[in-house]
Amino acid sequence: MNQEYEPEATRRDASDAESSRASRGWWDRHADEYQSEHGAFLGDDRFVWGPEGLDEAEAGLLGPAAELKGKRILEIGAGAAQCSRWLAAQGARPVALDLSHRQLQHALRIGAGAAGEPGLVEADAGALPFRDGAFDLACSAYGAIPFVAEPVRVLREVRRVLRPGGRFVFSVTHPVRWAFPDEPGPEGLSVAASYFDRTPYVEQDESGRAVYVEHHRTVGDRVRDVVAGGFRLVDLVEPEWPEWNAQEWGGWSPLRGNLIPGTAIFVCEAP
Repeated sequence: MNQEYEPEATRRDASDAESSRASRGWWDRHADEYQSEHGAFLGDDRFVWGPEGLDEAEAGLLGPAAELKGKRILEIGAGAAQCSRWLAAQGARPVALDLSHRQLQHALRIGAGAAGEPGLVEADAGALPFRDGAFDLACSAYGAIPFVAEPVRVLREVRRVLRPGGRFVFSVTHPVRWAFPDEPGPEGLSVAASYFDRTPYVEQDESGRAVYVEHHRTVGDRVRDVVAGGFRLVDLVEPEWPEWNAQEWGGWSPLRGNLIPGTAIFVCEAP
């Protein structure tokens, strides 16, 4: 692709294969920039559920931190494995999985020489390379789920590798945000599109090939996906914007965060 070409933003259908290919390429190209821009906020060994800054140490969505010791935990869309590193510090046995080779290289960079580093696996969330019932818990902070065309396929794979009674917690952009422009200022406070339009957001190159894809699901869609994936939804968390957080992150900001939700966290359990 011509490096001078600015990808065209559009709304169009994108298959699971095209979405996966685009995500791998985008994160490999932008991992350095992402870690440079957001690394300080994410920390090296902190478990943050989204731009609001809700910390797992405070939220306990996977369960009390004291009860994580010895648990086998799969992190999906792990990036540089910051969340997995926090889990390891609690005595858990995490595996950090990501589609992007470059993101996992950052995980190796951050953890170089450290004891107790999480295992790293490069794989697609829709085809997990693990045996049935291999994990006690699974988690995903803005990883995989928003970027796949077939989220039920991912959920079923996660269900397969979890033991009965295991918990899967994942966060995504709050579905209501899709009706608003992705802007942190006042221009991002007026409805500009239909909340019910599920057409994916696609950035494509000059040949029409997708280089970034994000899929929209309504709240009801997400709930039905969870059930179709074999889980029981036990909680839906919508973090409020905290007073201490003054940063902007893309379309997330204190202005918008104090008025409309930015993140939805689905807490699911396997029967």
